[in-house]
Amino acid sequence: MNTLVACLRLARTEQIGPRTWRRLVARHGSAQAALDALPELAARGKRPVVIPPLAAIEREIDSTFRLGGHFLTVLDHAYPALLSHVPDAPPVLSVLGDVACLSQPAIALVGARNASAPGLRLAESLAAELAAAGLVVVSGLARGIDSAAHRGALFRQGMTVAAIAGGLDCPYPPENAALQAQIAEHGAIVTEAPLGTTPLGRHFPRRNRLIAGMAQGCVVVEAALHSGTLITARMATDYGRELFAVPGSPLDPRCRGSNDLLRKGATLTENAADIVLHLPPFERMAAPRTPTALPDLFTPDPTPPLAATTPGDRNGFPPSPIPSPMSSPMPASMPSPHGVPPAQRTTHQATGTNTGAGTHAGTSSTARPGSVSQPPSAPPVSDPVLVSGRQRCVLDLLSITPIAVDDLVRRCQFSVSAVLIALTELELSGRVMTYPDGRVGLTGTQADERAETSR
Repeated sequence: MNTLVACLRLARTEQIGPRTWRRLVARHGSAQAALDALPELAARGKRPVVIPPLAAIEREIDSTFRLGGHFLTVLDHAYPALLSHVPDAPPVLSVLGDVACLSQPAIALVGARNASAPGLRLAESLAAELAAAGLVVVSGLARGIDSAAHRGALFRQGMTVAAIAGGLDCPYPPENAALQAQIAEHGAIVTEAPLGTTPLGRHFPRRNRLIAGMAQGCVVVEAALHSGTLITARMATDYGRELFAVPGSPLDPRCRGSNDLLRKGATLTENAADIVLHLPPFERMAAPRTPTALPDLFTPDPTPPLAATTPGDRNGFPPSPIPSPMSSPMPASMPSPHGVPPAQRTTHQATGTNTGAGTHAGTSSTARPGSVSQPPSAPPVSDPVLVSGRQRCVLDLLSITPIAVDDLVRRCQFSVSAVLIALTELELSGRVMTYPDGRVGLTGTQADERAETSR
């Protein structure tokens, strides 16, 4: 089975979130090897792990290619450089448009859907100025400020990227279908959802992390308190991005959230110069990280693995309903996780491979600089006593209140790798859950069982 099919099949497996995907691949050396290990992991838990059928994944790939789309895995050289550093970056992206613009200097511009006329005008003006300054404008293709940001960038013949919550074939809102097509011609549409996915409320926070992760900074124009825009702003700060906000009237509820951001330290923004002057150098932010910079993802541990990963959020997307047969050949070899590639990294598309900016389909890509070879992983441990002991130690330290994985590791006598592996097995068995911020805790069912036994 080829690289893309294996990567996508693992990413579409329910209960396998982005963090779990990366750790599985890092531990086993390839997506296919991780898939092969899942049945054994599932057998140790209470809940089965359902892997999508091969035919369904092949249909999704073929249908995306026929639509003119591409696939980027986190192992590929052309995967968005800034997004690749995000701990919960999507393992696989579907892209419609110019892949190269995803790894160029970028700024996110987001705001209210029910924006005021002055807010819309300012968003268009800011986007136009930022595009003229050479920045790619990233937004979410929603009504209001998002749409104004895309239009402003296109007006100055600039590049713009729309991160969407649904499939590439499901424009949302429907009235933005023409704008989405225009963006695909002069930028890119990006999603982690399979074709045929109609956007639901739970999909939008996942979309928001794409917006925050692909940009050097985030500009907020009009945001109510407790709005989705503030979720994007919080993610941006969590990812170490610069945060900007346009001041608004204290009498307008649409501006209370953005004004609160200013109160908490966001950079006051009135024009593009206020933004450009405060952006860190793109080259420094996009520089590849070495394995020592990401020990929790790619550093091998001498302890033999029990399973393969750390906990991650569930996939959250239904299997692709597209019923077309597979016809296009996929790229062949599977590199190890980025930072440890023994082979060349690729962009998966209908006509061949792409290395990103300035390259063409059919050319081979090169690995990100600074990479080193990963030694082969040790064989899995099958001693049930050892497995049970590690899981019991982790369970005893957890409660319904989530804690950071680092705190958990410090309190265990086992190695980092052993704790992460135990957490993965416990999550697959339904006893532990991972929260969006990466913390872990007991599920409600497990907490109830503990309370019952302690009586």
